[in-house]
Amino acid sequence: MIIKIGNDLISKDSKTYFIADIAANHDGDIQRAKDLIKLAKDSGADAVKFQHHDVTKYVSDYGFKNLGGKFSHQSSWDKTIFEVYKDAEVPLDWTLELKGLCKELEIAFFSTPYDLDLVDYLDEHVPAFKIGSGDAAWHEMLEKVAKKGKPTLLATGASTIGEVQSAVDIIQKHNSQLVLMQCNTNYTADSENLKYINLNVLKTYRSMYPNMILGLSDHTHGHVTVLGAIALGARVIEKHFTDDTSRAGPDHPFSMDPNTWSRMVEDTRMLESSIGHGTKEVQTNEQETVVLQRRAIRVTRDVSQGEAFDRSIVQFQRPCPPDAISVNDINSLTGLEINKNIIHGDYLRREHFKW
Repeated sequence: MIIKIGNDLISKDSKTYFIADIAANHDGDIQRAKDLIKLAKDSGADAVKFQHHDVTKYVSDYGFKNLGGKFSHQSSWDKTIFEVYKDAEVPLDWTLELKGLCKELEIAFFSTPYDLDLVDYLDEHVPAFKIGSGDAAWHEMLEKVAKKGKPTLLATGASTIGEVQSAVDIIQKHNSQLVLMQCNTNYTADSENLKYINLNVLKTYRSMYPNMILGLSDHTHGHVTVLGAIALGARVIEKHFTDDTSRAGPDHPFSMDPNTWSRMVEDTRMLESSIGHGTKEVQTNEQETVVLQRRAIRVTRDVSQGEAFDRSIVQFQRPCPPDAISVNDINSLTGLEINKNIIHGDYLRREHFKW
């Protein structure tokens, strides 16, 4: 499977594709949103992603106020949950400006639609869709996005394997261009969250869907999870992005900044170069080492032509030139007549014997 997002081709064997999720980190300011796009591009991101939602269709003010308190990462918010999500909206009249800047900078622009109408709105503006973990079990949303026929990235946080299978089946019924992303949906920025990211789920996904492109949508600090996911086969990485993780706002604390993002990309490229093709063989840079570290059969004294070979006159020593008789063939030499004089320290070759 190969999918195309903008000018980038993504497959199981491609370089890792990095998505900087700006999400709510624009803080209601279009200029901040533009500045973050530029910083993401400079830091090595391949795409920036926003989250389009109409809070009135997405969040029930009444529902959260009557839930019995604030929970998880929302417990530290000073405003009501409805107000926080209202502040995080991306106004629709920003779209053309943000999209235009991305085109100018040659970085892909796409978004997560948080209601069905926004799927239709975004379709003409984005080369791909992201479905957040919270909607992974909303079949109508999955189907509507899939029918648009564009690459679809599905995050699978807080989901059972059965729910993931159902989601994949629904999407693939209409669209084969799917990236399946492991995710843990805890946004508290607590280091304990590393215990729950469960990267080995990627092995399960690979066994279930051998040809599918895998990814990681991550909210932990640093990029150790990213490197682990890539080693396990992920080729799409999504992390939140900001310019200052100390800013007030729902997404800043667990985001990456330009310095940490650049380091992540740099470390990833080094990791990619080390993963290799899976065939165990002597590598080009090891060929001299074969000579230097392997052992040859070397005589411990001068040996005269006509003698019968006996292993008491040899040691197994480095180096081992390519034409040396293998140390594993020592028993086949016993009793053979030496065909020519051998100098003390020299290694045994076929020319030294009468066969």
